[in-house]
Formats: sequence, C-alpha cells, structure tokens
Amino acid sequence: MAATKELVLGIDASTTACKAIVWSLQGEALAEGRASLPLLKPRPLWHEQPADAWWQATRTAIRAALRQLRAPIEQIRGLCIAPQRETFVPVDEQGKPLRPAIIWMDERCRALLPEIASTYGAARLHAETGKPLSGNLTLGKIAWLRKHQPEVFARTARYLDVAAFLIHRLTGAYHTGWGCVDPTGLFDMQADTWCTPLLDTLGVTPEQFPRAFPPGAVTGTLHQRAAEACGLWPGLPVIAGVGDGQAGGLGVGITEPGEAYLNLGTAVVSGTYSARYLTDRAFRTMYGGIPGSYSLETVLLSGTYIVTWFLDYFAAEGGEDPAEMLARFDTALDEIPIGAEGLLLVPYWNGALSPYWDADASGIAVGWRGIHTPEHLYRAILEGIAFEQRLHSEGVEAALDTPMTRFVAMGGGSRNERWCQIIADVTGKPVARAATPEAAALGAGILSAAGAGLFPDVQRAAQAMTHIEPRTFLPDPGRQARYTALYEEVYRQLFPALRPYLDRLTALAEAQRVEL
Repeated sequence: MAATKELVLGIDASTTACKAIVWSLQGEALAEGRASLPLLKPRPLWHEQPADAWWQATRTAIRAALRQLRAPIEQIRGLCIAPQRETFVPVDEQGKPLRPAIIWMDERCRALLPEIASTYGAARLHAETGKPLSGNLTLGKIAWLRKHQPEVFARTARYLDVAAFLIHRLTGAYHTGWGCVDPTGLFDMQADTWCTPLLDTLGVTPEQFPRAFPPGAVTGTLHQRAAEACGLWPGLPVIAGVGDGQAGGLGVGITEPGEAYLNLGTAVVSGTYSARYLTDRAFRTMYGGIPGSYSLETVLLSGTYIVTWFLDYFAAEGGEDPAEMLARFDTALDEIPIGAEGLLLVPYWNGALSPYWDADASGIAVGWRGIHTPEHLYRAILEGIAFEQRLHSEGVEAALDTPMTRFVAMGGGSRNERWCQIIADVTGKPVARAATPEAAALGAGILSAAGAGLFPDVQRAAQAMTHIEPRTFLPDPGRQARYTALYEEVYRQLFPALRPYLDRLTALAEAQRVEL
C-alpha cells in the first residue's frame, strides 16, 4: 500500500447539498466543504432541480474543502462521486440542459406506469433491471417527456444522471458508473449494459446515455479548465462511483453477507450484501460498491420526512427552536408506554415501495382515543418506521435464506439514541452506529482510494477506512416480545386489509385536484 500521506476526495452529490470531503487512507476526514442545492416544486407532485447548480455546488464544495486542507493538493490521488439516484437531466449536443432535472422524488409519471407494465412486462423489467416498476424510476419520466414535452424529447442528445453530468464537466467525457445508473431502471444488470429492448420501447437509443463503468474503474482524468475551476490538479483520476445509498453502505463497511446498513434519513434505506444477482419484490437490486457484488435494498420513502412533517404541523410552538422542540419530544418518549397506548402508525406518507410497490399507498394512523397527545403520535411515528423496517428485513432474509446479524445505522436519525433502541427492540437486531456522519462521501472516498491504486481492492480499502462506534443498542427481550405481538397481530395485517380503500381514496382525491 502507498504511503499514508496520500489522500482521496469523496463527493456526496445529494438532493439538498453537495459535500466534498478529503479523506486520509485511515478514513479520517481532513477537510470538508459543502454547498446547498435548490429544490423546485413547480406543480403538485413535481420535484425539479437546475442541473447547472450541481456543477456550481460541486466546485464550491471542493474549493471550500481545499481551503481547510493542510497538505499540497498533489497528495489527492483520486476523486469519486456518490450521486443522488434516479435523478436525470436531458441535454443537447453541447451538454447544455434542455430543462430542469427531474429528481427521484418526482411523482408526475404515475399514470403512465400501467401502460409501461403492459407494453414491456413488469416481470421482465424486474428480472432485467433488478427494479420493480415504480414512479421514482427514470424510465417513467422519460415516457412522460415523450408524451408531454415532445419538443424537449426530440432535441435531447443525451440523458445524464447526476454523476454523468458532473463527470462530463470534470473530464469532458460522457461517462458514469454502473451503480450510478442502475437505479434508473434502464440498465440490464445481468448483461451490465443499457437495456436496449426497454430503450426501444421508450423511443430512445443506447447512444443517448453515458458509457458506464464498474465501481472503482477510472472514467477519465480532470481536464485543465475543470482543474482551475475546482482548485485541483489536471490529470487527477476520476473514479466510477455508485449511488449515494450504496456508497453509504460501503462507507459503514457492509462488505460481507449478514450485516445491513440502515440510513435513517429523509427516506429510510437499508441494504445488505449479496454475492449473486437476486430479484424479489421484497427489495430492489442494486450494484454494490465491491465489484461483482450487489446490494439488496429496501426503501421507505418517508422516514425522517414524517418527523419533520410532525414538527412543522403538530408540534410547533411560537418561536421554539426546532432542535429544542425535537429534544423535548425525544425526552417525552420516556413517559409514553410501548405501543403509544394503542396508537399505531403505518408510515406511507409518500407511497410504498418494497414490498408492495404501490404509488397510491397512503399513511395510516389507527387507535385514536381522547387520551392521545402529540407525544403519543411522535412515539407512534418512530415505532411505525421501526415496524416497517422489520417487515422489509424479514423479506430480504427470506429471499437470501440468511439472517441479518445487525444493522449499522447512519444518517441524521441515527443520532437519536432512543430511536436506535426502539429499532433494536422492534426488529430484534442489534443496532450499531457508523463513526462518521458522512458515510456516502466516505464510500466515494473508498472507491477513489481503490481506483487510484492506493489499496489492492475495494474490500481492503473499506476495511482500512471504515469505523463503527463502540456502543451497540441491544434488543431488550421483554420489550421485543411486546413489540412482536403488535407487529404480528396488527401491523403486518393492517395495510393489506385497507389497501383497496386507500388506493380508491387516493384516486378520488386526485380527481378532485384535477377538477380544481
């Protein structure tokens, strides 16, 4: 292995901000810069971003990190990007965006999904791409462009994911990583290439998409203009990354079967390592950070999103600091019994992905009585997310025929010790926490280090650069038994029983919205 003075740059190009972190080969964050990103909501269900803001934020974040760095920039030996997933932008022949990017949480294409399913075949699409058909995938939004913005569709030279857009600005090449584009639902994961029959169905061609490389491969080198813009040295290798979710798993050391990462963020995302390609409706299949591996991933789109919603609309008191308000409700958890005195919540505030794949799904709160307070609702939210994670994990364990031994938690929610204990008690799994709060950027740094030749392979880079906090939250047998009764007798049955009525309720609400 090379001398430890050599450094790498990991970039987390997420939905709300770009974070650039310079890492040592021991996984120490030596310098960090960040820049926020705007989020546009021009219509109900639409979520967009100006793609040029990605480049501006990346440059700003890198320069901010370099101002903190107490080492020559030549010691940085590689750069890798972990992008937000499913987000894409159509560009012209010069790489100029033709419209704002459509981001992963956008729901505009839901009405087109049945047509895609009947034309191409939902089972076939799942088998080839690893993704059950859902509204967050890029493919439905390209179909939407074709139908509703034909002038943009006709002028589009290329469709670029976030990593491809940034790599083009850095190197001049339209390149990206397998793990950056497999979330689009357009990449054949069995053939490791763009799914040409599916593209034909959408009326696009493989030439309109970037060339994709396996994780850790060199996609190009930094050209002079980009080096000047970022403050880096020309010729710096730019390494193929994976999406921010998979990068986070790599950044907490999930490199072997048995463990799962648990990202307690706006969405709650969990993934476990698999050495073979598997598909099942219990999860979506992604490329893992280690070449040849896969991440079997479950997603709850409304994780801490619901907590924020609760604080904004049910808990706010005049002038109270949000952090103090959250601390107040966390402390109140100690006074509210397990099960919130009969109040139970199913957290489908933004539809349901695994295991139901129902874009029309909506949240459920049952058991309301006059004794219930906002503090009861807060506990029911945290418990409901934990129940849902148990449902997800059981599906993955059944498909793998391998139990998960523990979760390694990351993301903002992982700082909440009471919530970590609730998750351990509900799932029956120990919950450890990553030592770094920036796991996705560290995952990018690990791929950068391996791709630059500073380690023999990605696995050994991860072993050297990842660290877990010493404290582990262990399930309490008594609390676990009480939660198991709630889960098996009520929670697991609730959504399937109400699903037809919830879907119809959504349809009626949307019809009324159109009329208005």
